[in-house]
Amino acid sequence: MAAPVLAYEDLGLVQGAGWLFRHLDLYIGERDRLALIGRNGAGKTTLMKLIAGVIDADEGRRTIVPGTKVVLLEQDPKVDGFATLYDFVLAGPDAPLPHEADAIADQLGIDLSREAKSASGGERRRAAIVRALAQDPDVLLLDEPTNHLDIAAIEWLEEWLNRFTGAFVVISHDRTFLTRLTRQTLWLDRGAIRRAEVGYGGFEAWTEQVYAEEERNAQRLDAKLKLEEHWLQRGVTGRRRRNMGRLAKLKEMRAERAAMLGPQGAANLVTASDDTKTKVVIDAKGVSVGFDGRTIIRNLDLRITRGDRIGVVGPNGAGKTTLLRLLTGELQPDEGEVKLAKTLDGVVIDQQRKLMAPDKRVRDVLADGGDWIEVLGVKKHIHGYLKEFLFDPNMVEARVGTLSGGERSRLLLAREFARASNLLVLDEPTNDLDLETLDLLQEVIAEYQGTVLIVSHDRDFLDRTVTLTLGLDGSGTVDIIAGGYADWEARRRPKTEKKAASKPAPTAPERTKAAKLSYKDQRDYDLLPKRIEEIEAAIARDEEALHDPSLYTRDPTKFAALTESIEKAREEKDAAEMRWLVLAEQVEALG
Repeated sequence: MAAPVLAYEDLGLVQGAGWLFRHLDLYIGERDRLALIGRNGAGKTTLMKLIAGVIDADEGRRTIVPGTKVVLLEQDPKVDGFATLYDFVLAGPDAPLPHEADAIADQLGIDLSREAKSASGGERRRAAIVRALAQDPDVLLLDEPTNHLDIAAIEWLEEWLNRFTGAFVVISHDRTFLTRLTRQTLWLDRGAIRRAEVGYGGFEAWTEQVYAEEERNAQRLDAKLKLEEHWLQRGVTGRRRRNMGRLAKLKEMRAERAAMLGPQGAANLVTASDDTKTKVVIDAKGVSVGFDGRTIIRNLDLRITRGDRIGVVGPNGAGKTTLLRLLTGELQPDEGEVKLAKTLDGVVIDQQRKLMAPDKRVRDVLADGGDWIEVLGVKKHIHGYLKEFLFDPNMVEARVGTLSGGERSRLLLAREFARASNLLVLDEPTNDLDLETLDLLQEVIAEYQGTVLIVSHDRDFLDRTVTLTLGLDGSGTVDIIAGGYADWEARRRPKTEKKAASKPAPTAPERTKAAKLSYKDQRDYDLLPKRIEEIEAAIARDEEALHDPSLYTRDPTKFAALTESIEKAREEKDAAEMRWLVLAEQVEALG
């Protein structure tokens, strides 16, 4: 185990009339990659500020190795009051050197001369990232770093963090980001904190073990009622079963949608007797649009049917919002036509979150001050409906202005999903939502009877939600892919590699001339799934041993050996999975 560079003992903080948390012990090793997980309101951001030394605890002792530089990237960077983003980046005694800031800004693609007060959320976020990374930190604290970033910027940040030689702690709703980067987890839950030497990829399995142990303890201590309350809030096992069922159904829908696509991704023409004709809700033919001499969308043919879940991805400025406006009839094309079904009735939840008046109560927003709300034609009591969206029913009298950003977003979703509609348009819906609310949103979308259009940079969310992906690269071309973000990424990767290659790559027919796999490839294809399961089982056994909180102090040598074993096993598992995926693509290409 890496030596701790920062630690808190017996940490406690009073918030309002009581303790937000108390008796917390935590440490950060010099190369730790920590995910900080917890529900909205658990105190994750507050804990991050305590670790950074921005605020002082009411109890406890903070120790830090002398000379250690701790840098906090806040969720909502305060750039107001500065003339330009450059002034913000270089302000204060801990400001980075100008040439360091310039180098990172160039890589991130941010113009720091931009006027601060007119900067977008994405520009402010990039400027804050420049300021944090350019300070050369030893410990980097990241609070929702991917908010307002496009996929290209997120991937750049992932690469930077993979090369980072210090430690970092990250709060994020982006599951792909967490899974790719983290190797340890801090779980803030009900005022207590737990640490596991497992990254976010193993978080759910770990929490199930914790809750199962709590259940056994609760039965022994005759505290079953309290435990049931926790399971009601969390519902880990039930949620996992729902997730598995939902993903299985999603795969079926993707397969059906793939069968409807032509060779280039455009929808096949339907005959008068084709049942699909009666389901078409948006029909785009030969659509092109441009601004200021630049083509944004070129010659798009797309047929969207009832029940489609459409994801729109691409870098900022590629034309995602323009495409949404075209498909919903808000914008007319320069060429071609877009036909909308006469019965189309849409609900738009946009990224600007044009929220309700801050002085309104939750009751006013949902039920016009009453006790009942009509949800898709069915009356529900407001208390019960609030619980469906993970609110405490007692919040019914709370003012909108007192809610957190995540709670406001959740309230907006609750209000809009109650309306009867057959088209749902979500523009960056995952910002400010915690992981549990994201699970809820996925369930609601899966059960929605109409068509869904989603613009998002959350790769995992798209992979779990959409049946069809529209990928934009800024050239005007729209790739139409059956599946989610991973399917689009797999499609575009060969294009990127071909552009980057110094020599022409073999054509697809040349790569797939062989009638079958070689003996070694076939053997790996057949045996690797079993080997991957064996590695996962070994990792689980070692991780279970590490869950013993006294192991490090009792037997540090064994603790270090288990940690090293888990790391090596993860590397072997990653290599095996990548090898099998490559072989699976070859098998698919061979038919």
